[in-house]
Amino acid sequence: MLSEMTLGQYFPGDSIIHKLDPRFKIICIILYIVALFCADSYAAFIAIAASTAVIVLLSELNIGTILKSVKPVMFILAFTVIANILWTTGEKPLVEFWIIKIYPEGLKYAFLMALRIVCLIISTFVLLTYTTAPVALTDAIERLLSPLKKIGLPVHEFSMMMTIALRFIPTLIEETGKIINAQKARGADFESGNLLKRAKALVPILIPLFVSAFRRADELAGAMECRLYHGGDGRTRMKVMKAKASDVLVLLAFVLFCCAVIATRFLAKDIL
Repeated sequence: MLSEMTLGQYFPGDSIIHKLDPRFKIICIILYIVALFCADSYAAFIAIAASTAVIVLLSELNIGTILKSVKPVMFILAFTVIANILWTTGEKPLVEFWIIKIYPEGLKYAFLMALRIVCLIISTFVLLTYTTAPVALTDAIERLLSPLKKIGLPVHEFSMMMTIALRFIPTLIEETGKIINAQKARGADFESGNLLKRAKALVPILIPLFVSAFRRADELAGAMECRLYHGGDGRTRMKVMKAKASDVLVLLAFVLFCCAVIATRFLAKDIL
């Protein structure tokens, strides 16, 4: 299961999404998130789902790979659905058993909330990590936050820290899989017993995982020092980011999309 997780991975490609300027990608995903949380009508949710499908198609990534990005949040997704079904009330219950009452409104809200979470995860991963190289993502974050340097904030260090953390997620997942297989070969059992027993069984995994993570962090720090890395001061870039007409057009499309979704709050019938 761990080997199927795609969180933090980059998949090289030549699609329209891959070619977009990373700075514009970050701005577009911010606009998308604003539109997503402003959506409160059927028209808005249809537009959200359609835009997510368009982003996936333009990325030219494997659909199975994209769907794997939802696996790490299945627990949160299930909890959200169950909470909306059980706690949302309405006029007439659809199912009534003891103290449990399920209303049609609860089923409707549960579906829409699940759709919101799935669209958020898929669009964020496709626009950012799946189609943007870690180095390009670091440069984009640094360029966008560069005005904050004037007030003394360590923008470059912050951007580098975020990118390194994101880049090490697949590495740690792979390391966890190796540790689990090694412990199973020694007779460890992680699947039987109650919840407390399973939690205790994770201790032989967590300790070597933390040791491995700190060792990798120390090796990375040593490698950066050996290469005379001193942060962003005087740093040059092999590839200088330049905005293209296509980047501006895509940004304009996201701005119009965000405005249209916000407009549905006043023009369409509310459902949330």
